[in-house]
Amino acid sequence: MEHSAGRGFPASSTPVLTTAFLHLPPSCWLGHPHLGRIPERHYCQEAQDRGGISLMNIYILCHRNLKKRDVTSPAQLLSLSKLPEPTSRAVSRAAEIMEASNSRLLSWFSDVLSEELLGTIANLSGCLPHMLPPKCPNTCLADKYRLITGACNNRYDHPRWGASNTALARWLPPVYEDGFSQPRGWNPGFLHHGFPLPAVREVTRQVIRAPNEAVTDDEQHSDFLTAWGQYISHDIAFTPQSPSRASFWGGADCQLTCENQSPCFPIQLPGNASPTACLPFYRSSPACGTGDQGALFGNLSQANPRQQMNGLTSFLDASTVYGSSPASEKQLRNWTSAEGLLRVNTRHRDAGRAYLPFAQHVPAACVPEPGAPGEPHAPCFLAGDGRASEVPSLTAVHTLWVREHNRLAAKFKALNPHWSADTTYQEARKVVGRPIITLRDYVPRILGPQAFQQHVGPYRGYDPTVNPTVSNVFSTAAFRFGHSTVHPRVRRLDAHFQEPLGLPRLQLRDVFFSPWRLIKEGGVDPLVRGLLARPAKLQAHDQLMNEELTERLFVLSNSGTLDLASLNLQRGRDHGLPGYNAWRAFCGLPRLETPAHLSEVLADRGVVHRLMDLYGHPDNIDIWLGGLAEKLLPGARTGPLFACIIGRQMKALRDGDRFWWEHGPVFTEAQRLELEKHSLSRVVCDNTGLTRVPGDAFQGGQFPQDFESCEDIPGMNLDAWRETLPQDRCGLPDPVDGGDFVLCEEAGRRRLVFSCRHGYELQGPEQVTCTPEGWDSRPPACKDVDECADPAYAPCHPSARCRNTKGSFRCTCTDPYVLGDDGRTCVDSGRLPRASWVSIALGALLVGGMAVLTWTVICRW
Repeated sequence: MEHSAGRGFPASSTPVLTTAFLHLPPSCWLGHPHLGRIPERHYCQEAQDRGGISLMNIYILCHRNLKKRDVTSPAQLLSLSKLPEPTSRAVSRAAEIMEASNSRLLSWFSDVLSEELLGTIANLSGCLPHMLPPKCPNTCLADKYRLITGACNNRYDHPRWGASNTALARWLPPVYEDGFSQPRGWNPGFLHHGFPLPAVREVTRQVIRAPNEAVTDDEQHSDFLTAWGQYISHDIAFTPQSPSRASFWGGADCQLTCENQSPCFPIQLPGNASPTACLPFYRSSPACGTGDQGALFGNLSQANPRQQMNGLTSFLDASTVYGSSPASEKQLRNWTSAEGLLRVNTRHRDAGRAYLPFAQHVPAACVPEPGAPGEPHAPCFLAGDGRASEVPSLTAVHTLWVREHNRLAAKFKALNPHWSADTTYQEARKVVGRPIITLRDYVPRILGPQAFQQHVGPYRGYDPTVNPTVSNVFSTAAFRFGHSTVHPRVRRLDAHFQEPLGLPRLQLRDVFFSPWRLIKEGGVDPLVRGLLARPAKLQAHDQLMNEELTERLFVLSNSGTLDLASLNLQRGRDHGLPGYNAWRAFCGLPRLETPAHLSEVLADRGVVHRLMDLYGHPDNIDIWLGGLAEKLLPGARTGPLFACIIGRQMKALRDGDRFWWEHGPVFTEAQRLELEKHSLSRVVCDNTGLTRVPGDAFQGGQFPQDFESCEDIPGMNLDAWRETLPQDRCGLPDPVDGGDFVLCEEAGRRRLVFSCRHGYELQGPEQVTCTPEGWDSRPPACKDVDECADPAYAPCHPSARCRNTKGSFRCTCTDPYVLGDDGRTCVDSGRLPRASWVSIALGALLVGGMAVLTWTVICRW
């Protein structure tokens, strides 16, 4: 059952009540000697009665007005592309309501609230449920398949470790200018080690940006190395930015203001006298119960600073394919297939192969083909991660893995006809989600062999004391090293691995959020050939980032641009990441106190002088820039600092993952032997029209001498997944309408675990066990949920009529209104109702009849 997040008080009253309550003066609800004894219902009712006082502020705070989100600037495009899926959006909204409410509380008093009242406010904000431990399933499936949310990996002691919509891990305490929430660089005149922080845009201009023509190719690595880095970064981390478009108190539009008013943290443009010269920037959403919110839990101190949320599972589990919440998984699956397939595009095919489906939510962040008739925006592709349409190379990698899932699922079903759709889906998901390519082929190239051995080392089994949660410094700084390896050109090659005459040469600026180029300009194969046969950009220290990213990011006509380097620096400050030397000390590396010390570690003396001129002290250097400027380790694409951070994170993701592919119970020994044969080159062979590929997809090389036939690329023998159904009295049950089952074993006994699809609820036992006499219980049933039964919680907006359908619901409107973009709200169609046209026609007929009658009477008279 679903409830709308934006339909008025019944479905969203608690956050509205909380914020309305806090707009009231303290005298309305603070009885000075009896504060702790005021009944909660008293002030909640008063808040509801008087909530209209600040309705506009509440609306800005709690809701995105999606209908008015026309994408007219790069900042809006970036904001829309980072729109989290509904589950993450609900958590972000709750956390922001809590933070904004607490900010108002702190202006009135310090520590006079009772625990009972504090608990009520926390609960009303919607934050409290997201802070409680998840309820882990108690079935045999808990040890067979990972939950889609990543929760319960460490089910007994730390069930939230690695789960989606939880706080990023902190390896060092954050540095905020007020001790718990304000970013570094928030307050003008604030000094760090005696110096103000430089404007991030000035740092980009003086140290980072390089013209496109100055870019050097990395002949040792193919462009697939860069594309894979972006793909796996989107598998393990997504930090939602604020869901509010305006400042919490005062309502300043973050697209327009150049003042720091949370969540607005604009990037200032140095050397421009205009007070409106800045690039819009939204702060990341806080995690519930941190930063300003700490007061509500009796802990407003530096020990409870603001943390940021990861909207994805931390694990290398192909959440890019399957999503990180039940809601996203529901959208991605093909629920009518017996093979457990994923949805694909029904409007377009790629030489007989599948494209990703289109996303249905609106407004779309993607741009249509120039000159094409229709709307000014086009639908984006739908994938497990919402950023799949950023650039065509990323979309191509997403497409490969959806095709691979469907290929495996179909073969598994053919091998095991008795498997249910859920079983084939989950088994294919397990194979696609094993991260062997990342740890075996990718990470050693990034760290170099020596650093890989030092920081990652061999696998020694699952360690439940290791926290696999992605760290803030890894996702916000270290793993963004890949931005310096992005080539300014998009290379597409024909079957002879030459640039095709019929396709234009493209710069990055030409392809941002342009799915039409994939569909209309050759499909996936030309892009994959370019990734395999053309080099990545070399990470040279005098050309850290090409101008496509620093001057042309998300360019839309003449409406401006963004700067990825400045965004990275500003994000690190927003998250309170300590400076460069603090992280060197964390990794056991010497602190660098003088320009001479810096010159020993950084590759370019000119960069050293510019850094000292900008920052004043080495401690102030932003971690992302400091790590990026270090000399590369032998055989690596990172320096010692980033090798340390990335290596530690990868080791934690491996050792703290109960479902790691090498962990004994996850796969059989025969299956592990087959998985070791798999490679990215094999995936390309199986899911594109390419017949020749390099043996190592990440190795730079030339066609044809460094390529080999797909027939010679090893692949998995899927017979290792063949399952023989035991001959006993149980057999298999009849299919469950609206549901499915998965077979597993526990204590040597076969069990069936049943589940119902979205829109149904289970009636009967969730699990049945095979005994010598047969199944110990009859299978359950899945009953349709009537989402429309309770008008107070109906999923449709009050303007629409809710009609229950099998497994779902439908919203309908009365003429002349039609359903809006959200599919749940009625909006004016702009035309007269049909009844009005009938009335007009009848009126015209009547007038005409009267005229004829009058004429007849007059003439006869």
